[in-house]
Amino acid sequence: MKGVFKDKKNLANCKIYQMLAKNGKRKHLSFHTPGHKVKGWDITELSYSDNLSSPKGCIFEAERDIANILGAKKSFILTDGSTSGVLSMLYAAKLLGANSVAFPLQSHKSVWNGCALLGLVPLAYPEKADGADAILLTSPSYYGRVENLAKVRQYCNERGKLLLIDGAHGGHLHFDKDLYAGTFADMWVDGVHKSLPALTQGAVVSAREGFVDALKKGVDIFRTTSPSYPVMASVEYAVKYPKNLKVEREVRAYADGEPRASVNEDWTKLLCRFGLKAFEAEKYLESKGIFAEFCDGEYICFYLSPATKMRTFKNLKKHLEKAFEKYQFEENPAIKRIPAPLNYKHCGVEQVDLDKAIGRVCAENCGLFPPCTPILCVGDRIDSESVRRLQNANNVYGVYQGKISVFEEN
Repeated sequence: MKGVFKDKKNLANCKIYQMLAKNGKRKHLSFHTPGHKVKGWDITELSYSDNLSSPKGCIFEAERDIANILGAKKSFILTDGSTSGVLSMLYAAKLLGANSVAFPLQSHKSVWNGCALLGLVPLAYPEKADGADAILLTSPSYYGRVENLAKVRQYCNERGKLLLIDGAHGGHLHFDKDLYAGTFADMWVDGVHKSLPALTQGAVVSAREGFVDALKKGVDIFRTTSPSYPVMASVEYAVKYPKNLKVEREVRAYADGEPRASVNEDWTKLLCRFGLKAFEAEKYLESKGIFAEFCDGEYICFYLSPATKMRTFKNLKKHLEKAFEKYQFEENPAIKRIPAPLNYKHCGVEQVDLDKAIGRVCAENCGLFPPCTPILCVGDRIDSESVRRLQNANNVYGVYQGKISVFEEN
């Protein structure tokens, strides 16, 4: 834990951390959960620890502080990751009268699953946005792209639509209100652990005035009743963590000077282009102890944060220079989405080996994990480049033991 909570000045203002630090030293014989029976930080709801489901002490104060920083009427700490926040937003949207949601194809699987679970009709964004009751955007994207949120906000205002934003990778953007989801959305998620110094699964979902009650009902359904106190403490610590302008400037300067490296609006996503050699370059870098967030078969994406040390980034640059020299860029075939013209909804489904699936119709969304967005959707003809990437990626979803679900075509 000491490796996470390093900023002492920040810790002095963190209510949950201070509660744990104070009470972790007291005499304590555990006859409560969890079953490891070790006193200290990983505890349950006790007389002094407050209750995330109905906070009135240190957690109440932490959520109040977080809401003030993020510009929300109300913020809810999550220890279940951004997924529980996305599901809570979709539930709230349904409660508020939405029957359909428009979102981009490259949205996280939780968006697709949430619509299926709640009976919300998914529509293509932006092609069918006019017919949707709500818009759900991912901003920033997994590649650091930030939508024109002011324009989308105006569009939603003019047409009376809800605006939800999955900001799972943009918790740090509250420093820049022109880019931040919370400046524009009715409800939004900050996946704090992805780009700020929080423990894995630490996140926040927030609402502006008028949407708090509906969101709270969603949170009460989808958030765990056994939250991790260390994760909660790290969320508060991370949201209050200071900006790192020094590293941000260094990253942007490197991206401006290196032809095969780039950043988009979000500086924490450094994209390095290796084309056809991307998976080989990823393995080479891992052999040197450099682990990226993901490789999509074209780019290797390195995630940084305000907690990234300058010496760490300089070490990355040194290894990237060698990788760029070793793996000269080769053009990569593009993935071609080919929606099948026939209706396969009533066809049977079978599992086939990936290398035998080319030309067949995909029966289950699948993609690389991360970023956990589909490269093949239900109804797409499976192309050779999608298969190559699914075969070479370290982790995928929708593919099990080398087999993919396809519709029977006879």
